[in-house]
Amino acid sequence: MTHPLLDLAPLTAAHFAAIEDRVARLLDTRQDVVIMQGEALLPLEGAIRATAGPGTTALNVITGPYGQTFGNWLRDCGATVIDLAVPFHTAVTAEQIRAAFAEHPEIDFVSLVHAEAATGNTNPVAEIGEVVREHGALFYLDAVASIGAEPVLPDAWGVDLCVIGAQKAMGGPAGVSAVSVSERAWARMTANPNAPRRSYLSLLDWKERWIDAGRTSLLHAPAQLEMLALQACVERIEAEGPQAVMARHAAAAAATRAGALALGGGLEPYVYEAAEAAPVATTLRSPSGVVASELVARALESDPALPLAAGGGALAKEMIRVNHYGSDATPGAVRASLAALGAALSEKGPTVDLDAARRAAEAAWQ
Repeated sequence: MTHPLLDLAPLTAAHFAAIEDRVARLLDTRQDVVIMQGEALLPLEGAIRATAGPGTTALNVITGPYGQTFGNWLRDCGATVIDLAVPFHTAVTAEQIRAAFAEHPEIDFVSLVHAEAATGNTNPVAEIGEVVREHGALFYLDAVASIGAEPVLPDAWGVDLCVIGAQKAMGGPAGVSAVSVSERAWARMTANPNAPRRSYLSLLDWKERWIDAGRTSLLHAPAQLEMLALQACVERIEAEGPQAVMARHAAAAAATRAGALALGGGLEPYVYEAAEAAPVATTLRSPSGVVASELVARALESDPALPLAAGGGALAKEMIRVNHYGSDATPGAVRASLAALGAALSEKGPTVDLDAARRAAEAAWQ
């Protein structure tokens, strides 16, 4: 018996290249785009190990847990790392980046997360990119959570390595990712004797054996289902319109924030300023005396499919995440999430106003 997900014709090199081209159009980039056959940590780590080494001085911006991971990788590569950490309830500013360059003019690499789904903030990449370009440093950006939810423009922003994944706002699988690579980044990799080669982490393998060879023969058998799913994600975004998809995510964030404030009971946005809040996910601070992970667990008993999660690690006690991305960037998902949180919170004692939350969310969505 044939099966539509199992009995598929092999994915050709031409088809693979065509999907890369569609991803490049989504990013509005003329840079090379390489689709990696794994979750986004694959190109995130591969790009750092390819371009950083003992002679690198890296400014590593930390606005959430992924920034901490990038710093660890950079140090492991032998780079000198200058961490710029800001409170997780805010965003980094271009002025802070400029001050770091003034204090350490030797910086030649900047790593930054665009939107931190884990903490709910988003950083002003366009303004930061201007500062990075002024100083000639290589600019590495994690746009895994932001792609689809807000503009991601590596060429316009001067991003040399821009990593995206399909599993957030694109509404796709976690098993495939991509990275756009500037000519400057390729040159840095080529000059780096420690850059991975003949390795699953290697971007240079893709450059030499795929791009430079005319994209006619794949390095290895592609992850076919994930590649087809990535194509479907891009097709769906193209059909709805990228601006409409981003507007839907922005509306979901505004509605969640307004609804949480109107709900009461001591629930409040974790990211203080709305302008610094990511459209991909809204983080909320649990009321005093209420453990966030317990509140989320109770809320999920009503519907396990709700896009709710507690913060990771130490944040599990105080942070609630409403992951309104992809197919959950809808008025219904926002309403249901607020209702479940309100019902769970009321059981803990605080007085909540579910009708006010619903009205505020609906008004904000409009």
